[in-house]
Amino acid sequence: MALDLKKFFLNHQHFNKIVSDDYMFIEFNCPIEFENFKLWTEIPFLAYVVSGKKDWTTLNKTYCIKEGDAVFVRKGVFKTKQYFEEDYCSLLFFITDDFIRRFCKEHRDSLPNTSADYLENQIYKINVNDPLSSLFLTVFNYLKVGKNIPKDLVEMKFKELLFNISIDPLNKELIALFNSIQQVDKTNLKDVMMKNFQSDLTLEEYARLSGRSLSTFKRDFQHYFNETPGKWLNTKRLEYAKMLLQNNDLNINDVCWESGFKNTSHFNSAFKNKYKLPPKQYRKEHYGL
Repeated sequence: MALDLKKFFLNHQHFNKIVSDDYMFIEFNCPIEFENFKLWTEIPFLAYVVSGKKDWTTLNKTYCIKEGDAVFVRKGVFKTKQYFEEDYCSLLFFITDDFIRRFCKEHRDSLPNTSADYLENQIYKINVNDPLSSLFLTVFNYLKVGKNIPKDLVEMKFKELLFNISIDPLNKELIALFNSIQQVDKTNLKDVMMKNFQSDLTLEEYARLSGRSLSTFKRDFQHYFNETPGKWLNTKRLEYAKMLLQNNDLNINDVCWESGFKNTSHFNSAFKNKYKLPPKQYRKEHYGL
């Protein structure tokens, strides 16, 4: 089960945080005994690593993020792996798409007009220069004051962060992403589903990930894919499981979880119904494993 990152931070009071409708700023100290997490977020966020090291894995790539690094993480499902050398501490800046749209429109004349035909990445590494590093640490100090800090001042610092990132040519891919967010009012449904179908989210969670109500999600899904979400997800997960069976390092349980099924009995039954053989026998006959 993937951890709902927004609910996790809102429901746990021991984290230092500043919360508004369009942003949330958190100091995240990860207990060292937690090595692996599977999580999902419906709100994009910036992460700046104060100490430690962690791997972030998307469907197609693993990013190693260490002390002094910063990344922009899009909506979606991710796996993380913490290393045991030292405690992991990071600053997380959750920023809604609406906040990014307003920022880009408000400062359109000052920002680079960078674009890209297709923005595939789920995670974007940010070039951390000296001014940006100093800014991260300045905002970090606000958490010591907590609720006494005016929210207008926090919002100004969020905008300052976006400015510092956007004017750096080394962040051109992320700048293109910000511009693409500005140009659309609704998250691309195909993009959300193709990048996250293998995750065991509920339909309500997929709807939130796509920025839609459940009823709008189902209606838009039927219009775009010409079938129900449940049927489409089952087909995509089985196709992905069939591909994973070629990896002999994964046992059948691993294939089940990695492809988004909640239990092996349902997985075995669904796989046999589609491919006429249970997964273990299919692997042996088709891949010789």
